[in-house]
Amino acid sequence: MTAHKPGDPTTLNRLYGRSQGKPLRAGQQALVDTLLPQIAVPTDGPVTAARLFGDDRPLHFEIGFGGGEHLAYRADLLPDHGFIGAEPFVNGVAQALVHVRDGKLANVRLHLGDALEVLRLIPDGALSMVYLLHPDPWPKARHAKRRMMNDGPLQLIADKLKPGGEFRFGTDHAVYLRHALMVMRRFTGEFEWLVEGRGSWGNRPSGWPETRYEHKARTVYGHEVWYFRFRRK
Repeated sequence: MTAHKPGDPTTLNRLYGRSQGKPLRAGQQALVDTLLPQIAVPTDGPVTAARLFGDDRPLHFEIGFGGGEHLAYRADLLPDHGFIGAEPFVNGVAQALVHVRDGKLANVRLHLGDALEVLRLIPDGALSMVYLLHPDPWPKARHAKRRMMNDGPLQLIADKLKPGGEFRFGTDHAVYLRHALMVMRRFTGEFEWLVEGRGSWGNRPSGWPETRYEHKARTVYGHEVWYFRFRRK
């Protein structure tokens, strides 16, 4: 893993953002109290497929899964793969737990908290796919170092992906888009951009469902949405 100097503004040591919004409903709180402990990612040692699922299945990791719609869709689509989701917002985790329960998704493990904490515990080269969809843009220049799309987190993602593994990134925020592509240009040695001609990043790839957030961004706010796929070299 590439070392980064302390104080490097492109190194993100923790995620920023709110941890709770409106109070949970009784049913949601019950899932957080009962189901979450059963499928929580252990953080007292290496996070491996064997430890989480009892076998050596392909592992996927979603950073900041929101309400868990994308995570649940992918887990249902690929029942023989293992899915790890990390989200610091307890309301989002509660929504994801509903998907896990209703979909009987035995191949999902969740972490309520910082995705970087879990990502660091995954052995290098262990992940088949990493997803970062509509991260908080932190649009002000002075907050740019808080964005997930920065050198430190991207190097960590590169380290954890196996050769041929895929990193998917999506955003509806133009400032974040420009920043992300600027950063990705520094990682041409680690990633190959999977693109099918000019403008294809405006088309949702197969197996990438539209979430409620994305639908609202497009239909209510009139935002464009951009989709990117990068293969680990």
